[in-house]
Amino acid sequence: METVADYFGSMVFNDKKMHECLPKETYKALKETVREGKDLDINIANVVAHAMKEWALDNGVTHYTHWFQPMTGITAEKHESFITPTKDGCALMEFSGKELIKGEPDASSFPSGGLRATFEARGYTAWDPSSYAFIKEKTLCIPTAFCSYSGEVLDKKTPLLRSMEAISEQAVRILHLFGKSEIKRVITTVGPEQEYFLLDKALYLKRKDLINTGRTLLGARPPKGQELEDHYFGSLKPRVAAYMQDLDVELWKLGILAKTEHNEVAPSQHELAPIFTSSNIATDHNQLTMELMRKVADRHGLVCLLHEKPFAGVNGSGKHNNWSISTDTGINLLEPGDSPKDNEQFLLFLVAVIAAVDDYQDLLRVSVASAGNDHRLGANEAPPAIVSMFLGDELTGILDSIANGTVSANKAPESMLLGVHVLPHFIKDTTDRNRTSPFAFTGNKFEFRMLGSSFSVSGPNIILNTIIADRLQLFAEQLEGAKDFSVALAKLVKETYQQHRRIVFNGNNYSDEWLEEATRRGLLNLKSTVDALPTFIAKKNIDVFKKFNIFSSSEIHSRYDIVMENYAKTINIEALTMVDMIRRQILPAVSKFTGSLASSANSKHLVTPALALSYETGLITRLSDLSDSLAKETEGLEKLVIEAKMIGNTTESARFYHAQIIPPMATARAICDEMELLVSDQDWPLPTYEQLLFSV
Repeated sequence: METVADYFGSMVFNDKKMHECLPKETYKALKETVREGKDLDINIANVVAHAMKEWALDNGVTHYTHWFQPMTGITAEKHESFITPTKDGCALMEFSGKELIKGEPDASSFPSGGLRATFEARGYTAWDPSSYAFIKEKTLCIPTAFCSYSGEVLDKKTPLLRSMEAISEQAVRILHLFGKSEIKRVITTVGPEQEYFLLDKALYLKRKDLINTGRTLLGARPPKGQELEDHYFGSLKPRVAAYMQDLDVELWKLGILAKTEHNEVAPSQHELAPIFTSSNIATDHNQLTMELMRKVADRHGLVCLLHEKPFAGVNGSGKHNNWSISTDTGINLLEPGDSPKDNEQFLLFLVAVIAAVDDYQDLLRVSVASAGNDHRLGANEAPPAIVSMFLGDELTGILDSIANGTVSANKAPESMLLGVHVLPHFIKDTTDRNRTSPFAFTGNKFEFRMLGSSFSVSGPNIILNTIIADRLQLFAEQLEGAKDFSVALAKLVKETYQQHRRIVFNGNNYSDEWLEEATRRGLLNLKSTVDALPTFIAKKNIDVFKKFNIFSSSEIHSRYDIVMENYAKTINIEALTMVDMIRRQILPAVSKFTGSLASSANSKHLVTPALALSYETGLITRLSDLSDSLAKETEGLEKLVIEAKMIGNTTESARFYHAQIIPPMATARAICDEMELLVSDQDWPLPTYEQLLFSV
């Protein structure tokens, strides 16, 4: 019987496979290329391509694809066979270094934000040797970057790799000042916790809103939701357990370090968390994880929902981005150590993060902006739209003491005593967790909790890496010229925290008091995507991206247009779907039900004329009034959608959808949801929340 160790990474051309399949010198040269960021030698690529092809053929593969991440938010593939014709009418299976290094998909059919016209179709994919090739469904997948013919970046991998190089370069400068000249490279690591819902596929297929938008546009709250808090960490139902087991196997074959799985807060909601790996590989793995979640669900007669707010009234789904930074020698730069107040290196990197988050809180908000996530942020299961940081009492106390010039004592380790002798004693963590904080320090990493479930983690990590690189560069410039390094360092830590301590908040981010306090502190409250996104193209933000060659000005504006346009398109699809459901399902069903009720009342009246029939007449009157109101709202909504389509400017269109389309959709929904509670189960045309949430 196979063990996990037998098949883990079996579908990945990983370091072990390369060591086995490549000549010693080629393997060594490739590793050096990746480790030191050198230019790739075509001769190395030819040898690697041959070995990669032979390994793939041994696993039944006939095709390869350059697997890339365009601005659609999902991955893309164009499959090519290994077949090469021979003069005698036969075929060889060949794969060259040139084919490995470069592909050529059509660049005009992917979102470009105006960078490319339809007639400017040529684009290129370029092999990323820092991310292992893998086999998916009998196809060799080669992780690649994607750019246009004129060189503009059209994907999410290239700027992520650039940001990783930027923060590495600046962090190494800082570490060399501490005398650690052996460190050549710094790596940012990520562990994204993925939340999702599982629904019965048969019920899903009866809901046009779920099919078209990924969320329920209509639906009354069920009698029981998550109020009893009985689903979180509850025992797994057999169907869910079987799904998770199957998913684990598929992920482990691809070398994805799926580690933790459990029921989440809402009924039918679950979570999967991996072990940390580099930001680039973590992004690739998370994209694959989301894809496999959907495919494995289908095998089990289920549907996996990754929308941020599939159901009103219960928790939505996020993706917590656990971010840290380590050296190539294995040192975690966010590890406080036994004496954080004396750990100057840690304190310097800590205040660098604090300053970066404060200076660029707008960019962090932009990185999680979408129509779906707007429903979730601030909705009592996610952080509010205000960016702040949680450090915990100990670290905050140390920094406050530094800023105030007072003495801070190290906190002695404290044992957790549970009052029962047989239970083990263990050391208590130095700080609690704060699940309401958008950006929380959790021991030796920061947890950025604002991401939506469907997001690629590339965007937030591009921004995190870039803004912290910016702050580290400023630190390095100040410290490199210092006459007394220790004095300059102490002054820098003190002054940086004094200037940016407003971003630190250890309390309840859900409270009304915090909203008032955040306003007093001058923190931004960018409540929606259309509020947040314009800050992306602010001069200071364009400047920081250009400084580190992450994005050009045109690439920034193109991404701005893509996200704004996507927002408008999303709301447009939702509005049209709602109109369709109301007209073709809800109103006919309610009319039929009231007609049946009227017929029943009439029959009763014929038998017993003296009957009051107050139930029937009252219900008929109420539903008829609601139907009239709903028909009117639907007609008005449709006219607004037509008006929105006539707006040519991307920004104005998105703002119109936000201000003019969303409110009448909410009104129409409220009417429908009241109707649902009045119409009999057998006459209501849609599976209810009760059926959907408790079907698995």
